[in-house]
Amino acid sequence: MSRFFSRLSIKGKLFSIAITSSLFSMLLALVILVTVNVTEVKRKAQSDLMAVASLIANRSVAAVMFDDANLAKENLVSLNNLPDLRSACVYTKRGQLFTSLDKQSATCPAVSHGLRNYFDKLSIYVYQPMRLDDEIVGGIFLSSDLSAAFWRELQFVGVVLIVLFVALSITFLLTAPLLNRVAKPIAQLAKTAQKVSQEHDYSLRAAKHSNDEMGILVDAFNGMLDTVEIQNKALISVKNNFQALYDNNPTMVFNLDMQGQIISVNRFGARQLGLSVEELQGCSIFNFAHPEDISNCNQFFQICRNHPEQVHKLESRIICRNGNIIWARETARLVKDENNRSHLLLVCEDITETRRLSEKIAYQASHDELTGLVNRRQFDIHIQNLVLEAQANDSHHVLCYLDLDQFKIVNDTCGHLAGDELLRQLGEVLRQQVRRMDILARLGGDEFGILMSYCSLEQAIITGEKLRNAVCDFQFAWESRSFNIGVSIGIAPINRACGNAVDVLKEADAACYAAKEKGRNRVHIFSPDDEELTLRQGEMQWVEKIRLGIERDRFQLFGQLIVPIAANRGGLHFETLIRYRDDQDKVIPPGAFLPAAERYNMASPLDRWVISRLFQYLATTPGFLDRLEMCSVNLSGLSLSDQAMLGFIDEQFRKWQIPTHKICFEITETAAISNLSYARQFIDSLRQKGCSFSLDDFGSGLSSFAYLKNLPVDYLKIDGLFVKDILDDRVDLTMVKAINEVAHVMGKKTIAEFVENQNIFDLLQTLGVNYAQGYGIAKPVPLREL
Repeated sequence: MSRFFSRLSIKGKLFSIAITSSLFSMLLALVILVTVNVTEVKRKAQSDLMAVASLIANRSVAAVMFDDANLAKENLVSLNNLPDLRSACVYTKRGQLFTSLDKQSATCPAVSHGLRNYFDKLSIYVYQPMRLDDEIVGGIFLSSDLSAAFWRELQFVGVVLIVLFVALSITFLLTAPLLNRVAKPIAQLAKTAQKVSQEHDYSLRAAKHSNDEMGILVDAFNGMLDTVEIQNKALISVKNNFQALYDNNPTMVFNLDMQGQIISVNRFGARQLGLSVEELQGCSIFNFAHPEDISNCNQFFQICRNHPEQVHKLESRIICRNGNIIWARETARLVKDENNRSHLLLVCEDITETRRLSEKIAYQASHDELTGLVNRRQFDIHIQNLVLEAQANDSHHVLCYLDLDQFKIVNDTCGHLAGDELLRQLGEVLRQQVRRMDILARLGGDEFGILMSYCSLEQAIITGEKLRNAVCDFQFAWESRSFNIGVSIGIAPINRACGNAVDVLKEADAACYAAKEKGRNRVHIFSPDDEELTLRQGEMQWVEKIRLGIERDRFQLFGQLIVPIAANRGGLHFETLIRYRDDQDKVIPPGAFLPAAERYNMASPLDRWVISRLFQYLATTPGFLDRLEMCSVNLSGLSLSDQAMLGFIDEQFRKWQIPTHKICFEITETAAISNLSYARQFIDSLRQKGCSFSLDDFGSGLSSFAYLKNLPVDYLKIDGLFVKDILDDRVDLTMVKAINEVAHVMGKKTIAEFVENQNIFDLLQTLGVNYAQGYGIAKPVPLREL
């Protein structure tokens, strides 16, 4: 019943309540009415019958006393007017039946013992004693049928019931619209709530029909919808933002079960793999793993299972639907859902470009950018590995050091672009001549290296000649010009007896230098007994000493006087020279280290040290500048081509406030001629500031007079090779005389070197040479002793 009632609508419930309550009221009224009427019928029937019995008893006392049955009978006959009377009985004092009046087949009990007033179903029984002076002389017993009385009452109740039903029906018809007005707003509210629930449209509102409790409920409902709508919009916004962040996050986010099946994936991850989200759901993540990485991925999953509290990372390859391979940095950890089931959260970041960039950087770090060959740094590592391998298993390997001949001609003639192209093409030529297992590297500039593993010295010599022939046969064309290049090759063995990688490289470099010294375009094999190589290695050892000497001020400045020949001596005029002091404080002459400085590009730093220390001495030594007329400073050929040297010299002049007219820079004829245009620009720049220039060792070159017109120098230093034998060699005398005369014609002063005695000095005076310098004048001494 309650289930049926719960299924009814509000309107049905209200109507059911109204009908049920009305019917219940009618039933209750019927029961009460019937009960009351039945009781009243019984009471009245008993009262009436008792009155009749009392009347008959009073009339029948005499009859019973005188034993007159007929008189008693006559008294009873008067009761025939009572339609419902069933029987009337008169009893004697002893309780015997005296007379009776029987109707409707009712009989009187034989005796009166036990008779009383009572009801039996639809019958009533009344016993009335007959008294005379308070003495019971007999009794009257009457019985009556109440069916007719009850029926009359039932008819009355039926009429009343009909009247009530009609009234109830009229009342129901009158109250139905009222019930409908109550039920309708509730039904509309329920319908609105149902629609909101089904459509999730929180913008819907319930209509308000009154200001009663129902109106308050509607207002509260609508207010709740306002709140829900605001919160829903906020939640939708947050959800959309989160979904957008999830789907468009530039990482692949997978939710996997413990077997690697994909439960969910973001859209970005699906697009990366070339599939839809729906297609990926249920697939195994291992279907997209690179075959070479599946084992690592399985181990990665196992580690995640064994250590669920940690975050784990792995870099592996993923194969997309179109076959593309991407590198991904995978970050994973175990998580639990609302049902406490374990899942694996896997976030994959595409690091393909990063990986390629790293590989590119690694490649660039180990390869030459111009030629694509292995670079010097990586080549040194390979040498070290082969040295260790040779010492471990007594294997034999070979290092070849290649230096191109005549490369500078291409660079100077056609420019650096042509030089770069030549190096690229030669790199390919060399690559074709070596084995795949051999390592070909560009060591810098026009130098190459080849590491031949597991190669005998004899095989290396054959390969070296093949390389030399390939380079000689190669013809480089640039624009309308064509060039032939040679190569000098140094070979050094790598075996158990060799030193470390640095020693091996030095030996090969020294062998290459020996090949150049012997005429270039040849192959030279390193031998520990080779005197030329020993000298070369000695020079290489000076490179570190020069560097440390500059850093630790191990060099010392000396000066050698330059004196005028014809005129009286004026102020102090000297040439600045440099010496090296070793650990034992022994003075080492420049011939020991200057060749190494020139060869290994240390001359320019050394010139900077000399200029800075000289200017510092001149500025800080009291009275020295006052008595100084001219101080000569040597500049190497490397300094002449150093773009920053001019700026450095200007800075030193400003820093120490040295008068520029007291400084004369000496440059060699060979250095000036090798880069004539820049040398002229260099000289002009400093001469405009007041400095002088001297051309050192003049006469040793092949084209000295031809270039002299283009060099704006102030002094010519006649090469000492001509001066020292001037007294005995007429050719030397003629050369000195010619140089002096040409110099004077061009307005330049001359300085004779190697003046070792007074006779040479006097002859120079006769020839008209301006200045003299040499051991016969003064030996080099420290600056403080000048």
